[in-house]
Amino acid sequence: MDQHYKEWLDARKYTPEMLMLAREVVHQVQRGRDAQDAVRKRPLPGGGYLGKHVLVAAYREMVQQGELQEDPGLLARLRMKPVRTLSGVSTVTVLTKPYPCPGKCIFCPTDARMPKSYLPDEPGARRAVQHQFDPFNQTAARLESLAAVGHPTDKVELLILGGTWDCYRRDYQEWFVRRCFDALNGQASETLEDAHQLNETAEHRNVGLVIETRPDYINPREIAWLRQLGVTKVQLGAQSLDDRILELNQRGHTAAQTRQAVDLLRAAGFKVVLHWMPNLLGATPATDRQDFTRLWQGCCPDEIKIYPNQLLENTDLFAIWQRGEFQPYSTQDLVELIADLKPTIPRYCRVNRVIRDIPSPNVVAGNKRTSLRQDVEQELQRRGTRCECVRCREVRDQKVEVQRLQLHDLVYTTPGAEEHFISFVTPDDRIAGFLRLSLPTAGAPDTGLHDLAGAAIIREVHVYGQSLSFGIESPGAAQHAGLGTRLMQQAEEIAREHGYSRLAVIAAVGTRQYYLERGFKRGSLYLVQPLDQSA
Repeated sequence: MDQHYKEWLDARKYTPEMLMLAREVVHQVQRGRDAQDAVRKRPLPGGGYLGKHVLVAAYREMVQQGELQEDPGLLARLRMKPVRTLSGVSTVTVLTKPYPCPGKCIFCPTDARMPKSYLPDEPGARRAVQHQFDPFNQTAARLESLAAVGHPTDKVELLILGGTWDCYRRDYQEWFVRRCFDALNGQASETLEDAHQLNETAEHRNVGLVIETRPDYINPREIAWLRQLGVTKVQLGAQSLDDRILELNQRGHTAAQTRQAVDLLRAAGFKVVLHWMPNLLGATPATDRQDFTRLWQGCCPDEIKIYPNQLLENTDLFAIWQRGEFQPYSTQDLVELIADLKPTIPRYCRVNRVIRDIPSPNVVAGNKRTSLRQDVEQELQRRGTRCECVRCREVRDQKVEVQRLQLHDLVYTTPGAEEHFISFVTPDDRIAGFLRLSLPTAGAPDTGLHDLAGAAIIREVHVYGQSLSFGIESPGAAQHAGLGTRLMQQAEEIAREHGYSRLAVIAAVGTRQYYLERGFKRGSLYLVQPLDQSA
């Protein structure tokens, strides 16, 4: 057993009795028994049951000692419900420190202990509080907890939350990102550039860096800075595209500013996630339905988070509710509303959430169910309809026959680009992998980024299925089946046919080597490849 693994095992404080019991369960699962059933039939002597992290620890010990061959399928069964990495990467969420926010939104909770809009008992927030908002410790602890239940952590999407990112001082932003990368790299760096360089070949590579901010803080200078930090995806708090609703809720920006921000981010190659909030002050289910259609009239976000407004006591909206001037929707109202909307979502968009993870005791009135997504899915099944968003069609853990995949090219237009959502789809319409290609048009805003002059832009390449470690193969898995390379070849062909002389990619730090191996060269903020028009 190597020293690092022994130290990790010792830190978990597993007793020999626990590991012996866990080894028995591993053998039973290997022979075909259901892991949950095997665990229930082997209670701990002092009461309770083995956690899946103990099963994973026993499995790893057995592999280390040569008793078992490395078996991704067995490990997946021991994890029981490996949902968090079925999208192909492991997500690590960290929060920035409490800091003043320029927003005066009446629905937003205010807690001096937290960044604006967050509560200390939200799941992700609890981890941040526990580690005093230290970026290194938050990242390292999350990596350890993912590894403890058997999730591969070599491909990590880093999600930085905490209100309006662009309001923090730039020296804090740079330090925060560098320390997250230090945790991924397993060593400290003097500069962010050094941390980035190390991460290109690190054990835990960053394959996506996400921040959240307000639409009115996006401008060419800011997007250049975000690229310098390594950001590849931006979450924008749109909340609504109705100026009357935005003003009533004191949001502090207009719908036009949201559209301008989305256009600029897309022109710079970023993936765009919009937050949309039904049940704001002044809204009704009917006006929410109208507002939702505006998302696809120009903005066309790559992903959305639906965050129904939840009435919390430490908000300005609470006093308005006490005066009888605001009424939260009931759970049934929300289920019916979202069930109406989800089937209308374009096939190029992914719905990441339909409810915030706010513990129900904080909610004063209205919906308190955090399982709203499941409620909506049940309603859709009852109606005999379905959502066709990316998340609902991901292949997840389904076995893939690569030779039976069909290549689809979904084309849609935005004010500044012709967008191509290129995907490999199974015969039953499940997405095994996709690429987002942006072909800038005359209406595209000027980003001021010379890497992108005359270039078509690959904004995202994603292959689905259970996250696999680099170099590990699993029969029938979509990852490591060459789909990414084939998608890129298709993107090159489309860009060449449309007369583009170059192809740029907004590469995350940990994916740079992947693109360099495929002919791309380093630019200042992007990787770029010339296109041979004679090919």
